[in-house]
Amino acid sequence: MISGLPRIGDLLKRRKKQAEDGSIVVDAARKATGGKARTRIVMTMAVFFTIYSTIAGRLVYLGLQNPDLSGGPESRVTASRPDIVDRNGEVLATDIKTASLFAEPRRIVDADEAIEKLSTVLPEIDYEQTYRKLKSGAGFVWLQRQLTPKQQSDILALGIPGLGFRTEKRRFYPSGETSSYIVGLTNIDNQGISGMEKYIDEQGLSDLQASGLAVARDLKPVKLSIDLRVQHVVRDEIAAGLERYRALGAGAVVLNIKTGEVMAMASVPDFDPNNPYNAQEKDRLNRMSAGLYEMGSTFKSFTSAMALDSGKATMNSRFDASHPIRVGHQAIHDFHGKNRVLSLPEVFLYSSNIGSAREAELVGIEGHREFLHRLGILDRMQTELPEVARPTEPKVWKQVNSFTIAFGHGVSTTPLQAAVGCAALMQGYLIEPTFLVRSEEEAMAVAKRVVSDKTVEGMRYLYTLNAEKGSARNARAPGYRVGGKTGTAEKVINGRYSKELNFNTFVAAFPMDDPQFLVFTIADAPHPEKPGMTDVAANNAGVMAGNIIRRSAAMLGVKPDFSHENGATLVSYQ
Repeated sequence: MISGLPRIGDLLKRRKKQAEDGSIVVDAARKATGGKARTRIVMTMAVFFTIYSTIAGRLVYLGLQNPDLSGGPESRVTASRPDIVDRNGEVLATDIKTASLFAEPRRIVDADEAIEKLSTVLPEIDYEQTYRKLKSGAGFVWLQRQLTPKQQSDILALGIPGLGFRTEKRRFYPSGETSSYIVGLTNIDNQGISGMEKYIDEQGLSDLQASGLAVARDLKPVKLSIDLRVQHVVRDEIAAGLERYRALGAGAVVLNIKTGEVMAMASVPDFDPNNPYNAQEKDRLNRMSAGLYEMGSTFKSFTSAMALDSGKATMNSRFDASHPIRVGHQAIHDFHGKNRVLSLPEVFLYSSNIGSAREAELVGIEGHREFLHRLGILDRMQTELPEVARPTEPKVWKQVNSFTIAFGHGVSTTPLQAAVGCAALMQGYLIEPTFLVRSEEEAMAVAKRVVSDKTVEGMRYLYTLNAEKGSARNARAPGYRVGGKTGTAEKVINGRYSKELNFNTFVAAFPMDDPQFLVFTIADAPHPEKPGMTDVAANNAGVMAGNIIRRSAAMLGVKPDFSHENGATLVSYQ
C-alpha cells in the first residue's frame, strides 16, 4: 500500500455517496422546473379561455340585437300604433309586420350587377338613384321600404352580398276605401298624417313613439263612433250615385241627433289607404268636412227656424211673394213662383226665395247673422277630424247679403256643419260632432241650447210636410217617418255662378215624431239620370238619402212603424 493514497474501498464509498447526492439534487431541480411550467400552461389557458369566452358572449349579444346601421332609421320607424276599431269592435286599422330592404354600400362588390339582379324582383326600381346609393360608400342606405313576403324571399334568393332586411311595422286597413277619409293615413314611418290617424298622434302617441314607450301590448284600441255596416251602405250609395248622375263628387253623413256621433260619413272620389297613390289628386278631398259650398235651399231650414224662434213670426204668418224683390240692380225671383202671398209653411214647402228673403227682412241683418253663428254654421267646427274647413261670410252684411243668404247664396260652409245645424233644429241643442263614442249624458254635458221647444216642434212639422207634399218625397222610406229639405244651388266656378252646373244637397231626419238620426247628402255637379229628367236635388241627393235610410235604419236600431203613414196634419200654434 502506498502511503497517502486513499484506500480503494473508501474511494468507492465516496463516489457512491456523491452519485447518490447528485441524483437527489437533479431530482429536486427537475421537480422545481416542472411545477413552474405547469403553472404557466394553466395561466395561459385561463387567459385564452377568458378571451374566447368574452368574444363568444359578445357574438351572442350582437346576434340578438338589430345590426348597427350607421345612418339608419330612428326608433320611431318601427314604433307601434293602437288599432282603430268601429263602435262594434270591427278593425279599421291595425299594425302588420313588413320587411324593408337596405344596403351597406361599403360591402357592395359590383353595384351594376346588384342593380341588374334587383330589377328582376323590383322592376320599378330607379336605376340612377339606386346606383348613386350603392356607390356612395355609406354605411347604410334604404333601397325599398315595406316589401311583400314574396319580394323578400325572391331578393334573398339572389344572394347579393351587402343587402339586408329590417322588420318594420306598417298600417293595414281592412275596410279599404270604405272609411278612408275618417280613418286617414300614416306615412312610410308609421306616423299619422291625416284623419283619425293624425288625431291619435296629436293626443300624445307621437311623444310615446319618440320616447320608445309606444309598445303594442300597452296600446288600447281607439274606438270610433262609426258603424262599419252603415259606413258600407253610405259609401256604396254615394259611389253608385257618382256614376249614375255622372257627378264630379258625392258625399253623405249619418248623424246621431241625440249624441252628435258621426255614425257614418263618406265622400267620393276617395282612395285606398293601403295603396294611396292617388290620394293627393285634385278631386279627392273629403267634401263633407273639408269642402266649402253654398248650400242652396237647405239653408231655408235655418231661415224659417230663425223667423219662428225670433218670436216675430208664427206658422200663421204670411209673406208677400207675388212679385220679385229688387235691391239696386239685382232682383230676387222664385224658381217656380206661386206669384201670391204665402204662409210660412208654404214658403218652406214651395222653397220660395222671395218668401225666405222676407223672413230674413223680418228678423233684421244683425239678428240673421247672430242666428247663423249661434248654430255654428259660420264658425270653424270643433271636432276630432283634422280636415275641417273654415266657413266664409261677407265682411260686411248688407240688406242684399241677408236676402241671398236666406236662401243659401252668399255664404259657404261645410256639409257636415250644415248637417249639425239641422240636427240642432230637430232637438233644440247644438252638439258639436264627434268621431268617438259618446253617450247621451256626455253629449248633454257639452250641448248648447240654441232654439226653443216651440221652434223645434215647428221645424219637425215643416220637414214632415215637405216629405209628404214637397220636394223631399224621393227620400221617403216606408215605416221610418222621414222628413227633410232639398237644396239646389248654382255651382260657383271661378267666382261666377254657373247656369249649367249645380251643387245639390238634401237633409233628412227620422223618425219625425222624435228624430234620432239625420242624413245629409250632396251631389257635386250632377247630370240628369235620364233624358227628360232635371238635375235638381230631389232627383239625386234626395234619392241617395232615401236609399241610405231604407238600407241602414234597422242597423241603427230604428224599428219601422207603419201607424204614422198618413198625411201631415198642421198643428195649432198660438
